[in-house]
Amino acid sequence: MENATLEKTVTPAPEPDDTWILAGRRFRSRLIVGTGKYKDFEQTAAAIEASGAEIVTVAVRRVNLSDPSAPMLQDYVDPKRYTYLPNTAGCHTAKDAVRTLRLAREAGGWNLVKLEVLGPPPTLYPDMQATLEAAAALIADGFEVMVYCADDPVAAKRLEEMGCVAIMPLGAPIGSGLGIQNPAMLSMLIEQAKVPVLVDAGVGTASDAAIAMELGCDAVLLNSAIAMAKDPIRMARAMRAAVEAGRLAYLAGRMPRRMGADPSSPLTGLIRR
Repeated sequence: MENATLEKTVTPAPEPDDTWILAGRRFRSRLIVGTGKYKDFEQTAAAIEASGAEIVTVAVRRVNLSDPSAPMLQDYVDPKRYTYLPNTAGCHTAKDAVRTLRLAREAGGWNLVKLEVLGPPPTLYPDMQATLEAAAALIADGFEVMVYCADDPVAAKRLEEMGCVAIMPLGAPIGSGLGIQNPAMLSMLIEQAKVPVLVDAGVGTASDAAIAMELGCDAVLLNSAIAMAKDPIRMARAMRAAVEAGRLAYLAGRMPRRMGADPSSPLTGLIRR
């Protein structure tokens, strides 16, 4: 009886439901992963499985989604199991981005989309004027737009007010792996937002994903950090754990920062000479 009582006492309480809502859809995983840059579709599928992601991004211009005579992503990553998020990777004008997503909707019926309109190399920084133009056209056409944007609270608020369903500021330039370069602006952006905020681009390793979540992001989107790792499957597991840990740390509330030490042991009751 004593053992049973002790066992009951030390059993940890279950985590509260911590799902999040995106365009009326409920998700548990706060990690969104891409489907590009892997050596083959088999590795793609294995990494996505290891990541625990429920949403996968698909570069419409680069991945075969409609030609059954060639290998198709859908044969390896089941669209009935995962939410496909078509994106406009590689688009440098608003016109190209809008056309690409309209084609995606025709091919697969996808209405929830990721919009990105890139500036020129070498930074591929978001072209915000073109992004605003494309977002307006897509929203008017009935799309649910998740939008990749600069880490600019003013522009982000404008996109939200236009009707974008999620704001996705970059942590650093696409594919750079530099990590979160502007946490102050991201924090301001998160504080003002009434729709989900996701860090998109720049994550290089697990600690970067954890930092994004500790700042209060609703989720993290990444591709290269997993696909370009020496061991993508193991990195996918690391990213899953990092996002979960970062979210828990955010909910727990970190201790205050202070200049100087603060002893962890009480100073009362010391034996003095």
